[in-house]
Amino acid sequence: MVLVKKYFLQKSMIKVKVDEYLAKQFYNAEYAGVDIIKTPIGTRVVIYAGRPAFIIGKQGKTIKQLAQILEKLFGLENPQITVTTVENPELNARVMAFRLAIALEKGYHFRRAAFITIRRIMKAGAYGAEVVVSGKLTSERAKYEKLKEGIVYKSGQQLERIIDRAIAIAMLKPGVYGVEVIITKPMKSVDKIELREKPKGGEEGGTVTVTNVSFIDENKGGS
Repeated sequence: MVLVKKYFLQKSMIKVKVDEYLAKQFYNAEYAGVDIIKTPIGTRVVIYAGRPAFIIGKQGKTIKQLAQILEKLFGLENPQITVTTVENPELNARVMAFRLAIALEKGYHFRRAAFITIRRIMKAGAYGAEVVVSGKLTSERAKYEKLKEGIVYKSGQQLERIIDRAIAIAMLKPGVYGVEVIITKPMKSVDKIELREKPKGGEEGGTVTVTNVSFIDENKGGS
């Protein structure tokens, strides 16, 4: 039992280290995540990114170098790397955080860049979005500015089900800017239900919408 626990802990630690390395090296490629799968002939590494071409490189040069690094530094046996486009990038917090960081490094005003980020997230169908930018925004004294739209949960079961959160760092002349993006993903079940009121005459009435009530999971047959 102890050996099994140790195996899975080591496996998880390797994935965390690889994930941190890829996020640092390929944030310009809008890196979104990685899956590491053990196969009979080696290790399959699936990298998700908003701009896969930046990871693949010219004639696959970058991805070949990456395979050597994953084998030498992280001990992955015969890594076979696949780079794929992330599905719905506007609903992926990591992609949007890196996009915002890149925009700040290009010279966009932090407030304008944050508004554009939230607008794109909400346009993609999210129930809510929050963007926090911190650093020397308007003076030599560091502060933060928070922009929010829609419903954003900070506690409860919804954090595991429909919340996606990511942070990124932008290197600017005034110093380091921190970026945090939180997205409430669209799902069938959310804290919003509809109740039908029956008038005194016995006929069906209109629909009344009630918000901020307990979470209902339709997949489990919530009532």
